[in-house]
Amino acid sequence: MSQPLVIVFDVNETLSDMGPLAEAFAQVGAPRGLAKLWFATLLRDGFALTASGGKASFATIGADALRTLLGAEGISGNLETAVERVMAAMQNLSLHPDVPDGIRALAAAGHRLVTLTNGATANTDKLLVAGGVRDKFELLLSVEDAPAWKPAKAAYEYAATAAGADPSKMLLVAVHPWDIHGAAKAGLRTAWINRTGARYPSYFQAPDITIPALTGLPAVLAA
Repeated sequence: MSQPLVIVFDVNETLSDMGPLAEAFAQVGAPRGLAKLWFATLLRDGFALTASGGKASFATIGADALRTLLGAEGISGNLETAVERVMAAMQNLSLHPDVPDGIRALAAAGHRLVTLTNGATANTDKLLVAGGVRDKFELLLSVEDAPAWKPAKAAYEYAATAAGADPSKMLLVAVHPWDIHGAAKAGLRTAWINRTGARYPSYFQAPDITIPALTGLPAVLAA
């Protein structure tokens, strides 16, 4: 992998630190732990639509999942206001601390950098601009413009077409094993960022590279 690659980054949780979302839930009177359940519910329903041949935007699914979960909690105050507050917090996240230096080093090594998110391109742009690394990315891609959500093969094929690259010359970087698996099945090489020391599920195709932080990837690729 020492040759320059098209490196495709997942965005939510991989580049963005979603930890602060817990505070947004607390501010609307919901348990902090509901943040993780909400995101898992959002992904589940997005995947279900993809598997059944349907599609909806990240924001549409996310807002409706919030209405269900927050409504079940019986929070005080206006439900729609609470939903808007959490969704706004999702749009104002920051990069993980290891991301800016890792991105700059990868760009300096000559790799082409691209994002591919199940969310909205506008949110990715805002995140990268705030983090001072927007200029390092050649393309910001979203499945909103693809036939299906990741991890469907069509999503990665869309990224390959947009970048004008063969999938075998592309590297997907993500924290989600399901994303790693999907990209591998589509012919991409893969790098799993394991910031938490988690166990990789045995039923998914294993990543080509495992690193504890993005800052470790440039050296691995150069070796």
